[in-house]
Amino acid sequence: MSLPVRLQLWSAHVSRSDRIVLAAAAAAVVLAAVAASVLFLPPPADAEGQRAAALVLESAGSFVPQPSADAAGPIVVDVEGGVAAPGVRELPAGSRVADAIAAAGGYAADADLAATAASINLAQPLTDGEQVVVPRIGEGAQAVASAPPAGAASGAVATGGGKVNINTATPEELEALPGIGAVTVQKIVAARQERPFASLEEAVERGVIHNGQLEDIRELATAG
Repeated sequence: MSLPVRLQLWSAHVSRSDRIVLAAAAAAVVLAAVAASVLFLPPPADAEGQRAAALVLESAGSFVPQPSADAAGPIVVDVEGGVAAPGVRELPAGSRVADAIAAAGGYAADADLAATAASINLAQPLTDGEQVVVPRIGEGAQAVASAPPAGAASGAVATGGGKVNINTATPEELEALPGIGAVTVQKIVAARQERPFASLEEAVERGVIHNGQLEDIRELATAG
């Protein structure tokens, strides 16, 4: 075989080998580039969200709320007067006067509701150790330190005929009667403005005074 032919064959052989090597090298470069992109590309958005959520949950789990050092506990109040079950009651902090009355069984049959409405704020917040006193019907007599005896004449009690006329007497004259307090005086004045009383018994029938008050003032008052 001549030398030119050998050289030609060798050249063709080398070229084919080079092509194989180059192809292999190119494939390796491509694979390396793909691997690098996988390593250095940011994680998918979902994975980032999951990682952030995991960090938040971990932080939240490490925080344990502590009870306040000055958290208010229950309070103790004394409920007396015109309630069904007077006595000391334990109530939650922030309770109101109405809650104390309810805890004592509510109003008693002899509770003076008009006096309660006039003197007690049911929405007032309670404090520990406070006392709530619901007025009873007829307790106005306690405010009269020295009620005049039956039949006694007094400038505040006796009028022309020796008795106080509940239809015409002043509020001061009415309140001076035994067993008649400021609340009952208001009831008498309001009722007689609507219609004068024909008798003391009518005042009982109309719910202005009760039988006990009637007996207290029978000898000192009149409606005639």
